[in-house]
Amino acid sequence: MFDAHKSDFLLVAVTLLAAISWIFSKEAILLMPPLLFMALRFLIAGGFLAVIAWRPLSRLSADQLKRGIGVGLVFGIAMSFWVMGLFHSASMGEGAFLTSLGVVIVPIVARLIFKEAQPASTWLAIPVAIAGLALLSLQNGFKPEPGQLFFVVAATIFALYFTLNTRAANQRTVTNRKGETLEKHRIPALPLTAIALLTVGLVTMAESLVMEPWQPTFSNPPPLLIWWILASAIVGTAGRFLVQTYAQSLSTHSHGAVILVLEPVWVSLFAAGWFGETMAPMQMAGCGLIFTALIVNRWSALSKALRAWLRKRQTG
Repeated sequence: MFDAHKSDFLLVAVTLLAAISWIFSKEAILLMPPLLFMALRFLIAGGFLAVIAWRPLSRLSADQLKRGIGVGLVFGIAMSFWVMGLFHSASMGEGAFLTSLGVVIVPIVARLIFKEAQPASTWLAIPVAIAGLALLSLQNGFKPEPGQLFFVVAATIFALYFTLNTRAANQRTVTNRKGETLEKHRIPALPLTAIALLTVGLVTMAESLVMEPWQPTFSNPPPLLIWWILASAIVGTAGRFLVQTYAQSLSTHSHGAVILVLEPVWVSLFAAGWFGETMAPMQMAGCGLIFTALIVNRWSALSKALRAWLRKRQTG
């Protein structure tokens, strides 16, 4: 139970780091191509962690390395859609709530692909989340904006990434096609994070080479650009995903992802304070429904924590 509570606490810290990273990223892509920014951000972050994790990286087996790269490839595709959503969207707060739909989708992916049992609250949360998405998208009729579509696709792929990351960070047994039981050794949090981030950097670098012009950025870079890139790489990427992977290694339950419910709340507050963003009443209602869906999805754990706290108060 101690590890589970520690995991929950660390995931709350992750939501704060993630929200701060939205600010860094938005500032950076106002000054440079979005995919190029993601490539530099993740290559710097991954390289920073790889230097620290050199010894544990050198001790990984071929299977562990393969699984770590697989996690990074899925993560890289998700981040590509995410940054394009951020680039095309006028509202960071709305984008954060759309991206948070991935938290609701995590248990569905775990159930459909990996046969993990899920509580009934998960299935109750889905229609509420869909209703919230509809309110965000239907303000002017059924005309979802490009940024919204990018965020929704990113959320779906993030759900698969989070599930794969949890499984890679925990030791487990699997049965192959011959009926043999095999032991899948966990990948320690630091090397797993370094591999995943470097893979994301390579994926987005390849995409940027094909799709984006580089010359204006490198010929006359704005003075603040390097600071936004470094802050995003070290604080919002290396720090955030290292803490997240370590937190996931403390708990085998995929529904722990629902704690990331706090991220869009922080993002909306920071966006209002930093960029002066506001939302229309229908958008706020949609965000409220998505937030409600996340709470419903996590209700079992929340109610247990509340009962434990009340018992402690009564006995104390």
